Amino acid sequence: MDQILGDQISAPSVGVNAMTDEMMKEKLERNKIPFHTELPHSLTVYLTLLAEWNMKMDLTAVDTPEEMADRHMTDSLTVLKTPWIIQGTSLIDVGTGAGFPGLPIAMARPDISVTLLDAQKKRLNFLENVCRETNVNNVTLVHARAEDGARMIQLREKFDIACARAVAPLNVLAEYLLPFVKIGGKALCWKGPGLSEEMEAGKKAAVILGGKTGEPVSFPIEGRDWQHMILPIQKIQHTAKIYPRKAGTPKSHPLGTGNT
Repeated sequence: MDQILGDQISAPSVGVNAMTDEMMKEKLERNKIPFHTELPHSLTVYLTLLAEWNMKMDLTAVDTPEEMADRHMTDSLTVLKTPWIIQGTSLIDVGTGAGFPGLPIAMARPDISVTLLDAQKKRLNFLENVCRETNVNNVTLVHARAEDGARMIQLREKFDIACARAVAPLNVLAEYLLPFVKIGGKALCWKGPGLSEEMEAGKKAAVILGGKTGEPVSFPIEGRDWQHMILPIQKIQHTAKIYPRKAGTPKSHPLGTGNT
């Protein structure tokens, strides 16, 4: 695993979690998510570490293994039911936080390369530990804000897919993601039921940034009354060099609102 970050801290050892490998396997099967034989165990180890580290740092507000499995693991992996991720895909998860959706995808698809970018080094320390404990070696960790990372020559317009989950409104998210995507690639936006209210400004922002929004795909989770949608934005031309704007500007002065 490659890294672009600083010093690391030690982690607690993996302990026993209420979520078993068999339970995780059943969740994947019920939700019709394709998986290899080692994936359920890797995900349960990930959940164990998430619960342990969450006691000393803010990684997730979800505090039960069952809901963690659904909201984080299963929800992240619903994208595998689409044709968007093919063999050899390069993917960056922008503002990855505790690693969702990028790290479960990396675990499920060792044939692709995944970059996890986050502004907080302590979160990357956690992710480095998870990768080590689960023998994941197709992940690169990058310590940067989205606006700064997208100006790095090794990252700008270098990825087939840029994705994010629960990070920002669609017009802001487009400015975070599309500068990372090469022409012909996609930004994948995990969004909730409020997406319809964000679509008008999001579509305008996508055009400014060289993209075109597609149709959202809904992914209900078996046994839950909530669901996320994934909205694809196709990259059809280069993003102008002025984007993304300096850190904080996309959020304070979002594109597509008539004020930019």
